Amino acid sequence: MAVFAHPDDEIGCIGTLAKHARRGDEVLLVWTTLGELASQFGDTEHEEVRRIRREHGAWVADKIGAKYHFFDMGDSRMTGGRDEALQLARLYATFRPHAVITWSDDHPHPDHRMTAKIAFDAVTLARIPKILNEAGTSAAALSPAPDLGGDAAPESGEDIRRLAAWRDPIRFYQYYAPASPYPEVFVDTTDTVDVAAEVMAFYQAFYKWPWTPEQFRAARTQVGRLCGAGDAERFTLRASHLKAREYLD
Repeated sequence: MAVFAHPDDEIGCIGTLAKHARRGDEVLLVWTTLGELASQFGDTEHEEVRRIRREHGAWVADKIGAKYHFFDMGDSRMTGGRDEALQLARLYATFRPHAVITWSDDHPHPDHRMTAKIAFDAVTLARIPKILNEAGTSAAALSPAPDLGGDAAPESGEDIRRLAAWRDPIRFYQYYAPASPYPEVFVDTTDTVDVAAEVMAFYQAFYKWPWTPEQFRAARTQVGRLCGAGDAERFTLRASHLKAREYLD
């Protein structure tokens, strides 16, 4: 599962997600907001923004062989609070991930930091059935069990099935940050860099970025040089140590 704040945030791991999908793993792309404050939307009504963003999500998910889900926590309005984490925890309990990828803890954009925070908090909340299914809170009304088919989520908490806790270990990956105390992990994305560049070009056309697909590819190649791969993506793993190897390289 990849958990990000805004559509386009996922391009830093899109090659990794595509590679897992090709292997047969279930992959879910999650956005905590619609990114509705993008200047491209101008004064567009919220429902129209929702429609456009769902089209974006569907296109990207289809391109890499994934499912997708949007929350609507408010672009640049996220707080990182318990209600937001509980909405995500209910999604964890529904999808039951073994790995999560999200933002680093120190990114300048507050939504990115808050998304990383609730993504981590949700790991614990998803383990506690009384919290997942508690009634009488705003989170219970706002975050029913999500429909992972891409259809619109219910708008109330009524008649929602009881969720079972998800207690399997979740490996928690974050975008690489130089100040992170956690060990680095590289993924060889040589075989999926083409589809990753397509996704980047899709967003470039929408946002009118000066950054080009060629520059995107060059950055992946540069990361690949650090780890002996043609192209690669770079993360940290929220763990004290990496697992033991059978042998040294």
